[in-house]
Amino acid sequence: MSSPFLLLFCTEALVLALAILLTGHGLSRTSIPPADATVGSTQIVLFMALNMVGMLCMGLYRRGFRGGVAAVASRIIGALSLGTVLLTGLVLFFPGVSIPWQVLLTATGLALPGLLAVRLGIYHLVAHDAFKRRVLVLGAGEGASMFQRLRRRSDRVAFTVVGFVPGGEEHIRVADEPVVRLDEPLPEFVRRHHIDDVVVAYDDPRRGFPADELMHCKMHGLNVLDVADFFEREAGLLRLDILRPSSFVFGRGFRHSVYRDHAKRVLDVVTSLALLGLTWPLMLICALGIALESRGRGSVIFRQVRTGQKGQPFTLFKFRSMVMDAEKDGKAVWAQKQDPRVTRFGAFMRKTRLDELPQLFNVLRGDMSFVGPRPERPEFVESLAVKLPYYRHRHWVKPGLTGWAQIHYPYGASEEDAFEKLKYDLYYVKNQSMALDLLTILQTVEVVLWGRGSR
Repeated sequence: MSSPFLLLFCTEALVLALAILLTGHGLSRTSIPPADATVGSTQIVLFMALNMVGMLCMGLYRRGFRGGVAAVASRIIGALSLGTVLLTGLVLFFPGVSIPWQVLLTATGLALPGLLAVRLGIYHLVAHDAFKRRVLVLGAGEGASMFQRLRRRSDRVAFTVVGFVPGGEEHIRVADEPVVRLDEPLPEFVRRHHIDDVVVAYDDPRRGFPADELMHCKMHGLNVLDVADFFEREAGLLRLDILRPSSFVFGRGFRHSVYRDHAKRVLDVVTSLALLGLTWPLMLICALGIALESRGRGSVIFRQVRTGQKGQPFTLFKFRSMVMDAEKDGKAVWAQKQDPRVTRFGAFMRKTRLDELPQLFNVLRGDMSFVGPRPERPEFVESLAVKLPYYRHRHWVKPGLTGWAQIHYPYGASEEDAFEKLKYDLYYVKNQSMALDLLTILQTVEVVLWGRGSR
C-alpha cells in the first residue's frame, strides 16, 4: 500500500475508533445507565474493523478510484450501512459481543462527517508533492514515454517524476516532461534532490548502463526498479509490451504452493456455501422470472463450454439471459453492449450479476475458483492465444467467478479489451495469495452494488 493510501487508511480507522469511544463516553453521562453504554476495546475494534471492511467493499480504497464529493459521500454512507449490518449480524450470532443500538447508531452518525472531512482533506493534502515519492527515470525514449500515459492526478497520486535522464543516443520521446542532463555522479544527484525511487527505463540498457552507481544508490536505501516492476507496483498490472519472457522464469512470483491451493479450496467451498445459503431465494426468483418471460419455453439454466485450468474444458452454468438459439449458426460471437439477443429480464440479471449465481455450483465442483481470471470460450481462446502474447499463461490457475481484472477494468467483449484485461489477469497469476483473494472478494461488492462494468 502506498504512503498516501496508508495515511488515509490509518486516519479513517482512527476516526471510527474515536467516534464510538466518544459516543460511549457521552451517552454514559445521559439518562442511559452507564453499563448500557459501556464501550470496551472489543467493541471499538469490531466497530472500526467491520466499518473498514465496508469501506473496502465500497471501493473507497480501490486503486484509481475517482469521484467527487457526492460520490465519496454516497459510498461512505453505503460503507457505514454495510458495517452496521455486519455488526448487527455479529451480535445476533454471538450474543456475548454486545453493542447497544444507541451507541451503534450515534457512533455511525458521528463517524459520517468525520470520514468525509478526513477523506476530502487528505485528498487535498496528498496532492502536494511533499507527500509523494520522488522518482528519477533513467531513460527518455520509448520505454520512458509510458509515464506520459499516467496524466490523471489519480494515476500519479503516490509519486512525482523529478526528471528523465536520456541514455546514450536515445531519441527523446517524453515531450512536456522534465529532461535532466546529469553533470554530476548519479548518487550525488539522487542525494541532493531527495530521490526515493530510481526507475531504469532505457530502450537499450547495453549502452552505458550505470551498474556501479545504481548499486551505490541501492546500498544506500533507495529503491532501484525496472520500469515493468514500477508499473506493476503503481498500477496493479503487468505491462505486456515491455515484459520479457525471462521475467516469468527468473522474476519473483509465478510460484506454486500446495498450502495456498488447499487454503484457497477451503475458502472457495466456505464462500460458495455461504452465498448459496444467502442467495437461494434470489435464484428461485430468477428461475421464475426466466420461465415467465419465456412462457415456459426454453431452459432456465444456460450451459456453455469454457476453458479451465491448464486448458481443460468444463461446462459453465449461468441463468439464461438471452433468447434461445442466440447463436443459430453455431458460430461464437462476442457479447455486445445493448446486445439485441438479451431479454428484458436477462438485462436486469446481467446488470445485477444475478445471472452468474449458478456458477457457485461450478466453484463447489472444483471447475472454478471464487477468484481468478474469467473463463473464456475455447473458440476465443484459440484466436486470442495466437494474437496476444502470454495469453495461455492465464490458464495456469483456475478461472474465477470474480477476478482482479473484473474489479479494475470495465466489462469488455473484444480483442482489445481481452488484451487490457490480460494485464490484470497475469498480475493476479504472478501475485496470487490468500490476501489478494480476500481483497478481490471484498472489492467485488462494489462492482455488484454500483453496477460497475455490467453489460
